[in-house]
Amino acid sequence: MLYYLFEYLDTYYDLAGAGLFQYISFRSAMAFIVSLMFSTIYGKQIINYLQRKQVGESVRDLGLVGQVEKAGTPTMGGIIIILATLIPVLLFSKIDNVYIIILIVTTIWMGTIGFIDDYIKIFRKNKDGLKGRFKVLGQITLGIFVGVMLYFHPDVTMKEKLPQKFQYETEEGIPVLFADAQKSTKTTIPFLKNNELDYAALLDLFGDGLRDYAWIIFIPIVIFIITAVSNGANLTDGIDGLAAGSSAIIVLTLGIFAWVSGNIIFADYLDVMYIPNSGEMTIFIAAFVGALVGFLWYNTYPAQVFMGDTGSLTIGGIIAVLAISVRKELLIPILAGIFLVENLSVVLQVGFFKYTKKKYGEGRRIFKMSPLHHHYQKSGYHESKIVTRFWIVGIMLAVLTIVTLKLR
Repeated sequence: MLYYLFEYLDTYYDLAGAGLFQYISFRSAMAFIVSLMFSTIYGKQIINYLQRKQVGESVRDLGLVGQVEKAGTPTMGGIIIILATLIPVLLFSKIDNVYIIILIVTTIWMGTIGFIDDYIKIFRKNKDGLKGRFKVLGQITLGIFVGVMLYFHPDVTMKEKLPQKFQYETEEGIPVLFADAQKSTKTTIPFLKNNELDYAALLDLFGDGLRDYAWIIFIPIVIFIITAVSNGANLTDGIDGLAAGSSAIIVLTLGIFAWVSGNIIFADYLDVMYIPNSGEMTIFIAAFVGALVGFLWYNTYPAQVFMGDTGSLTIGGIIAVLAISVRKELLIPILAGIFLVENLSVVLQVGFFKYTKKKYGEGRRIFKMSPLHHHYQKSGYHESKIVTRFWIVGIMLAVLTIVTLKLR
């Protein structure tokens, strides 16, 4: 909203300093600062409110060290992350930008699903929360919305190669940087020289003339990614600071990709897909990182608040949408490797237990407990050490992901 106000003041009144709001870097910095201040200052007030309403975590005794002491810690803290993200986004971004619209809808939609889940657990005293099929239905619905918007919306375009001399404006002074941008279903394949994969090309396997129906492949892929990543973030949220810290590293990395992909000069220099209008996502990302860092102020060991499914499902949904929007979804197994391993540990544990129970009449386990971070807790590691080491691994994966810009 402030963007439009200062654009008006700059255009009609030539107000000194108003032109700063035209720069994504300035608005991103402001979004980060406001988000960080809100989450740290008002976060405490929200925590106190949750305590007064007795929105406390009910803990099942799984034999983990320090687990019993966490009973009663306020949960639903994801509200802090959501508010600290949306407020600066509404203030500093172009809210009519298609990518900002998609991200706002994602935040509210996934936040609502998580809130309902937490509400059922806390106030209905049902430890299972929202039934799994309803969660998946919500994720599928969001995936359909995101897939349809990214596939059909006219403002979602891409330009692979720039002309030798790009023309900045016409005779009328109108910018034409986006003039030859085209609709595309291409994405980036890491570590390959000619690193584009066109989802539409997959339809050639079934005959010619089917590329106009590429949405048949694209939308289910979007649904799968959103469901997988949001569930991965949900499973990672098990010990103090793990999900928020790991997510901040992932989102910051995606911010670099969004800024590069949305900048015509750097996209040309790094030989990556130039995605018009995508640079605006940098403002959302800055606000989101500020919210996560501010939330960590209260969520690091010993946690004063838990994010609950309100936060974890929202975080996963946002990360998935950001990766798909900048055409880097195939980098998710590397960048969000922490989420992937946590997911796999649960799948392997459950699958192996069922297999051995059927074959030997007694279920056996690969890990002492899943998700993986609980395995290390059972092995005697303090949770703060586990979290720190997971963060270090996350940073290494983030650096490897960034290196793929030039490593082909």
